[in-house]
Amino acid sequence: MTNHIDLGTVLRQTLSASLYSNLVTRPTGLAVRTQIESLLADTLATGRALTVIDFSHVSMIDFSCADEIIAKLLMSHGAQGLESYFVFRGMTEDHWDAIETVLERHGLALVVERDDGVEIVGVLALHERRAWDMLKKRGRLALADLPIESDEMQETVRDGLDALCRRRLIMRANDMYVPVGELA
Repeated sequence: MTNHIDLGTVLRQTLSASLYSNLVTRPTGLAVRTQIESLLADTLATGRALTVIDFSHVSMIDFSCADEIIAKLLMSHGAQGLESYFVFRGMTEDHWDAIETVLERHGLALVVERDDGVEIVGVLALHERRAWDMLKKRGRLALADLPIESDEMQETVRDGLDALCRRRLIMRANDMYVPVGELA
């Protein structure tokens, strides 16, 4: 199941302010993340969930809100072993400074949907980056389709894909690896 969460709407509902579009202060970030988790609770009870977090109606985000919303959301869902996947949409340069700093601070990466497709941004190991690049070129990748240039190369790519799965940046469906952004 795919959820779409407009952060601008969540922010206005949470703060009861009709024109407010800035994600600033840690208490605001906590309130917004709590609302997001509440919206996701029913979906996650049914199993795997893909959620698009849309920044299109948010003017700016500061470091504390990026930490509360993005980092804590990603870390808490990973720690709980939930099969929740996130794609972030509508991010602009005005959002990026705070988000990039938070990703680097926590060693996180996330899937971002842009006009020209999806990409992974943030902290990635070299084998994860190579695996992502291969998967992005192919769209979906079966284990049987892994490069057979050498056993070492095949193992490196498989390790990268498995690491991306553990970080919930890609999804594994049967024997296929799938970019979560492709499903959004």
